[in-house]
Amino acid sequence: MKFFIDTANLKDIKEANDLGILDGVTTNPSLMAKEGITGADNIIAHYVKICELVDGDVSAEVISTDFDGMVAEGEKLAALHPQIVVKIPMIKDGIKAIKYFSNKGIRTNCTLVFSSGQALLAAKAGATYVSPFIGRLDDISTDGLQLIEDIRLIYDNYGYKTQILAASVRHVMHIMNCAKIGADVITGPLSAIEGLLKHPLTDSGLATFLADYQKGNS
Repeated sequence: MKFFIDTANLKDIKEANDLGILDGVTTNPSLMAKEGITGADNIIAHYVKICELVDGDVSAEVISTDFDGMVAEGEKLAALHPQIVVKIPMIKDGIKAIKYFSNKGIRTNCTLVFSSGQALLAAKAGATYVSPFIGRLDDISTDGLQLIEDIRLIYDNYGYKTQILAASVRHVMHIMNCAKIGADVITGPLSAIEGLLKHPLTDSGLATFLADYQKGNS
């Protein structure tokens, strides 16, 4: 399973990358705004900085919601760097744009997916990634992990190559359950990724080993 980090914060991206396990980055307009990055030129420049930090796919999202606008934006984003994956919303014109980009050999990430039917359309259109938002489904008392399981079954039934990118991952159990179900990729905050490092028995065991070493070597 691939690990992406969901942020526009360069410090967090570098920290995750330094672990040696980072496979890519996802961003969106909200994450850019959170870091105070505004204006088209600044956003474009920031995408390039992210690409220079990591050796993996970087999802860059279009703002337009009409076909022509998404195509124009997407082509500009794709030309920025070979690692860029154009992030397209799950709407009617978005599916058309994904098909257009697929025919052009431009990779896409279909975002804001909340149903298996939407995921099926994205795969049919040729999306490279599909991003079901499991945390947001959990927020409305719906089983986000069940959606991942349903998409996995459908894609395996028909041999779709679209990768399931579990998004809106909030914590360690999300990550581990996605791994069990068969998500191809998870994207989440640094805190969720680093949470996998932690276990109280690891901490207590290390403390014991170090204490015993000090006793024997003091």
